Amino acid sequence: MSPAPAHLTEPGRQTPVFGEFDVVVLGGGPAGMAAAVSAARAGRTVLLLERYGFLGGMGTAAGVTNFCGLHANVYGEIRQVVHGVADDLLDRIDRLGGLNAPHALFGKTVAQAYDTAAYKIAADELMESAGVQVLFHALAVGTVMASPRRVQALLVETKSGRYAIVGRCFIDASGDGDLAAWAGVPYDKGDGEGNMLYPSTMFRLAGIDAARAGRAWEVIPQLMAQAQADGRYTFPRKTPIVRPQKNSGEWRVNLTQLANAQGMAMDGTDALELSDAEVQGRRQIASVTGFLREVPGFEAAYIVDIAPQVGIRETRRVRGLVQLTEADVLGCASFDDTVGVNGWPLELHLKGDVEFRWPDIPGSRGYNHLPYRMTVPVGMDNLWVAGRCASMSHEAQSAARVTGACFVMGQAAGTAAVLALDTGCTAADVNMDSLQAALESAGAWLGTEPQKESP
Repeated sequence: MSPAPAHLTEPGRQTPVFGEFDVVVLGGGPAGMAAAVSAARAGRTVLLLERYGFLGGMGTAAGVTNFCGLHANVYGEIRQVVHGVADDLLDRIDRLGGLNAPHALFGKTVAQAYDTAAYKIAADELMESAGVQVLFHALAVGTVMASPRRVQALLVETKSGRYAIVGRCFIDASGDGDLAAWAGVPYDKGDGEGNMLYPSTMFRLAGIDAARAGRAWEVIPQLMAQAQADGRYTFPRKTPIVRPQKNSGEWRVNLTQLANAQGMAMDGTDALELSDAEVQGRRQIASVTGFLREVPGFEAAYIVDIAPQVGIRETRRVRGLVQLTEADVLGCASFDDTVGVNGWPLELHLKGDVEFRWPDIPGSRGYNHLPYRMTVPVGMDNLWVAGRCASMSHEAQSAARVTGACFVMGQAAGTAAVLALDTGCTAADVNMDSLQAALESAGAWLGTEPQKESP
């Protein structure tokens, strides 16, 4: 049998148009949800495309199960600094009984755990309330360009076949910068030497005796070190995250680290590496669970859930009109075109460990502004990027990739798209005074005035 050719020529096709919308949003994570809701509430027709059958992005599909970056340490006081669409979603999760009170991390900040099922239901309700049309199980595969600067349509594959989604404005909240890359926008990966943030596979344990487990997260690192010194276990990384969920008998575990054959962080845009990582993650989970059953209170623990997919932290970072940098995060930078803030530190998932780099805590305000220009890709008129694929350096992305900043960027992009449609301008020419006023009117906090009281 002769070897297969390197390429095959597909027959030409006429692709049916699914519909035409004012704003098309790719990706149903925090950035995509906030973008879609913001545009729909302004009266625009909005289609939100999601590859899975539920919303939430990495928060549900990768089992993150806690919100990071909603709060900041402001001169020693923990305050919620992300509002707007985020508040609406949090309220809905809370009404479903799925939201924990914020819990302390590292003595410097907090995160907030949630029940994944409640998150999915709340997200559906939020989209319906805003009038967002959602198309689930839709995998984007390419773009059709009206010109080098304008996207005409997004191509998707569904169970009903291939469709073209025609739009006037497009928002790439895919996490991987897929839409922008297909449109020809330049992007970066990693630190310039091929090193990206390492992914993880999240899982949850049930059957835990919470009373006996107590503050197990404080003793587990020492138990890990001893188990490794004894030669009984080898751990993928040193810094564990093992914390209780809303039900105190159920704990989330973040203790895996996924590498490719060369030992570098696997690439979430490489199909083979992504496939290998799924198996690798489950193998590591089996080993980690065996160790955790040695922890007091965990003796009867069992795996209740493994996330539907590998948790990707970094792939493409689209080049925008400005790039957020490490110095901006650590220096709590201000920008005239602020659309909100990031209160999370640098969280670098390096080989074998996690490194946190903080602003001056508690001597600083503890947050940096997020500039609108980081959501506007170079050379494009009707495209925005929001979320972990926005314009950031490798180091800054390790901070502003988390939930809080994604909500901020998404709400800004959706609001800006509406203003661009209203005035007939390009993404780069949106009036900042109008954008900031619209964001504040919708409850967002820009980091320039006294903020809302935290709940």
